[in-house]
Amino acid sequence: MTRQIETPRPDATAAAPTPTGGGRMAAEDRRLQIVKVAMHLFSERGFRGTTTKEIAQAAGVSEAIIFRHFATKDDLYTAIIDCKACAGARPVETESGQPFNVEAIRHRVADAMRARDDRAVFQRLALTMMEHHQADPEFLRLLMYSALEGHQLAQIFWDKNVRVLYEFLGGYIRERQREGAFRAVNPFVVVRAFVGAIIHNSLNNILWDRDPARRILDMPNDEAAREFTEILLRGIQADPARKAAKRGDAAAGKSAAARVKGGAKGGARANKNKKR
Repeated sequence: MTRQIETPRPDATAAAPTPTGGGRMAAEDRRLQIVKVAMHLFSERGFRGTTTKEIAQAAGVSEAIIFRHFATKDDLYTAIIDCKACAGARPVETESGQPFNVEAIRHRVADAMRARDDRAVFQRLALTMMEHHQADPEFLRLLMYSALEGHQLAQIFWDKNVRVLYEFLGGYIRERQREGAFRAVNPFVVVRAFVGAIIHNSLNNILWDRDPARRILDMPNDEAAREFTEILLRGIQADPARKAAKRGDAAAGKSAAARVKGGAKGGARANKNKKR
């Protein structure tokens, strides 16, 4: 792992999680401790502004211990993504006590999707994301730093989380469009608009609204999830009159087909009787 700055700043451990010291610790626990300390420092200072020496100091270990657990930068970044629940076995939990990852979202909305309860699908997804952002503000800070610094963590996160969410939710939207429930619009545009509103709301809560003087919107997560869902559905649901007309046309077509079929059968019976 390449050191970026040789001399750590005096405040290197000021805001980091309390280290457990250099005593012996189970390998998995030590690994998780290093990951959590690294996440905190990266979220406070960015990836370029944090050295391995500072991570070691904050964790109460030597740099050699860090290299023993993470031979390369990619190993550490992948572990961070795993710890943030994109693919890991020990995910961060939301306020509801549920782990946050795409699979958890799938599970939370599965029954609503099967029932075609669009309102429940989007509302549950929004609330799950908002709860996670509120419980783990480091998450969004890490993503912003990774994107601004062109960091490989951004690509790892995109592949394991963002792309999967777009395909999952976009697939449901596409199905509802085929069923006539949603109007014709690019499903990925819908996903971006909805998820973008959620993330913007969370960023405002984390970065600005903690100061009452700058607070524009004071709304609990469940209410915000309902409002964003209502706005989305009003924009993408098919026009009720058009849906009714479409159903009427289909019914009329079936009725006409039935009449034609019935007439053909009647004509065949009449011809048969004439022959007799």
